[in-house]
Amino acid sequence: MSSIKPYIALLKSRLSITVAFSGTFGYLLAPIEHTTLHIVIISLAGYLLTGAANIVNQLKEIDFDKLMKRTAKRPLPTEVLQPQQAKIYGIIILMVSMGLLSYLSWKAAIIGFISYLLYGFVYTPLKRVGPISVFVGAIPGAFPPMIGWLAATNEFGWEPGILFAIQFFWQFPHFWAIAWVADADYKKAGFKMLPNDGKKDMKTAFTIMIYTIFLVPLGLVPYLLHMTGIQSAIIAVIAGTLFLCQTFYLMMRPTDKAARWMMFGSFFYLLVVQIAFLFDKIS
Repeated sequence: MSSIKPYIALLKSRLSITVAFSGTFGYLLAPIEHTTLHIVIISLAGYLLTGAANIVNQLKEIDFDKLMKRTAKRPLPTEVLQPQQAKIYGIIILMVSMGLLSYLSWKAAIIGFISYLLYGFVYTPLKRVGPISVFVGAIPGAFPPMIGWLAATNEFGWEPGILFAIQFFWQFPHFWAIAWVADADYKKAGFKMLPNDGKKDMKTAFTIMIYTIFLVPLGLVPYLLHMTGIQSAIIAVIAGTLFLCQTFYLMMRPTDKAARWMMFGSFFYLLVVQIAFLFDKIS
């Protein structure tokens, strides 16, 4: 059993489960008849695809992970697993995830593979270049609900587009709140995630606020597209407004404590909005 634990750790299960939930959310929101088998497939595919991308990320950051307290005990920096073992494992679960997505929709599989490439091979190296990495990382980070919708319908359109847009703009306050809290660790590895020259000040908090504003009107769009009812639209707007208030608080008190609360708030916002949409969806 102990030999399995490092492989499970490579998947970053908490992150992978969160991403998989977003993919399953997109699938369930689509106006089709869902089957238990397909729900299991989309959930497992999302989990494995995210895990495969996480493995690429860790392979490329072994030396940097050794420098940071939050990552120093991962399987690759501690040499519990060798890079070649991680590569083979990552390729296997990537192939399995692609097979599962292809079974549901070839369009979903293509977007899934693009997401894998962007996260592992573009976003990861850009983290040491500058905050442009956050913009690039927001793209694969926003794909899961779109992938879920495509897996259900195999059709692009405004519906998967708005699901992408909501999660895309959510990525900025989410990423930057994490980067703010983990700034000291990130600097050890040379990661440059925060905007405005990486300063933890009111100007950076203002930048975070600007991106968060978009979430308020975007919460109405699924209702306007007849995807969901008015109740979830109201909940989404209220959740977006509360999340926005957290950025105002960060502007007034640009501290790690305020950023940490905003980080937790980002998870709360996305979970509440997605669950509200699911319970209020229009078939």
